[in-house]
Amino acid sequence: MTYATSRLHEEVAYVAYHFHWAMDEILDLEHPLRRQYVEEIARINKRMSEGD
Repeated sequence: MTYATSRLHEEVAYVAYHFHWAMDEILDLEHPLRRQYVEEIARINKRMSEGD
């Protein structure tokens, strides 16, 4: 199974923006772990926007 390059770039940019990690560090993550970080960032952002 291949992973769309555009989606990979979105994930890397999202994690880098929020965690200030280097691109190489993010790319070294296994895909499921990187997705887990993306999902957790999204949950944090949602809670913050809702005022929790």
